[in-house]
Amino acid sequence: MKLLKKLGFLSAFLLPLGLLKSYYLGGYWNFSTVLFVYGVFPLLDFWAGSDPQNPDEAQVTALSEARYFRFVTYAWVFVQVGMVIWGASVFALGTLTFWPAVGFLLGMATVTGGIGITVAHELGHRAEPIERFYCQVLLLTVCYMHFYIEHNQGHHVHVATPRDPATSRKNETFYAFWFRTVTGSWRSAWRLETARLHKKGQATWSIHNRMVWYAVLPLLFCAALTAGLSGYAGHWLWRVPVFFFTQSLLAFSLLELVNYIEHYGIVRRQVATGRYERVNALHSWNANPLLSNFYLFQLQRHADHHAHANRRYQVLRHVEESPQLPAGYPAMILVALLPPLWFRLMNLRLEAWQRQHVTSDEAPVNSKANLRI
Repeated sequence: MKLLKKLGFLSAFLLPLGLLKSYYLGGYWNFSTVLFVYGVFPLLDFWAGSDPQNPDEAQVTALSEARYFRFVTYAWVFVQVGMVIWGASVFALGTLTFWPAVGFLLGMATVTGGIGITVAHELGHRAEPIERFYCQVLLLTVCYMHFYIEHNQGHHVHVATPRDPATSRKNETFYAFWFRTVTGSWRSAWRLETARLHKKGQATWSIHNRMVWYAVLPLLFCAALTAGLSGYAGHWLWRVPVFFFTQSLLAFSLLELVNYIEHYGIVRRQVATGRYERVNALHSWNANPLLSNFYLFQLQRHADHHAHANRRYQVLRHVEESPQLPAGYPAMILVALLPPLWFRLMNLRLEAWQRQHVTSDEAPVNSKANLRI
């Protein structure tokens, strides 16, 4: 892999640096992180163009095992934990008025959710215990630890079927999807964990239930953070939990925006009652802008990720045959927040995909009429 492309993955670390600088500039500068990511970045994506280059198959093994790419993701864990602690401490000072505080929280969530959960997603797919541990640490900082169970054991199994709460349906707005996926993914994770415990002969309500721990650990982290800042924040101490839980809500909402974009309307063929064809690169929307792929650790090559979930981010491939988004995630997130614009832009693309890959009797699976999980 070319040196410039290797260094490109370090660009994600510019975002927390930008957030730090915007806070110390003060006032409405606190909106600069959000304005950069969702205003300037889509223009930069368009200017830089796409990246159709795939890794040489002869180099895939060496690239997959290269320590450098792991170091980048490991380093992010410490950056995120540090940013959350710093963010809580400065938010607790009470120096931010209402609108600058809103900008600060949105900027923090862009860091912890936009990049942090992306890194957690990458680490959660790995077999090494240290990487799975780091994944759960990152998810703890955004109160979304059940994602570790549901994403790997639920979403990747049931993606593009009615059983998957993280697959958005055709003509379903993001706002309807948000409620369905947030509640549905938690329930799915609970069912998966309950089944795991019963298979091992253990009780649902026990210390072995990860879902119980996943509910308690963020509360304990917030309590420790609040107690640790008690002598520093004074009468503004209540701002610590407000900061922690608000940035968490915004961060995992950003994750679900990305889920909405990645799987909008896609269905797999039903090959038998309750059984679907194997997941392949046709079952996720693909995007390939060069710059945002650096920031997002090539998450936008999502079609290849679902076809080959064990592939590390540095060796994910662009698949031209996959359904293609018209722009990268930063631009598509803005569009998804405006349902009429989203439907106008995406339904024609989805219908073209359906005509090619979905038979007429399968189409209802992909509609709002079937939203049960």
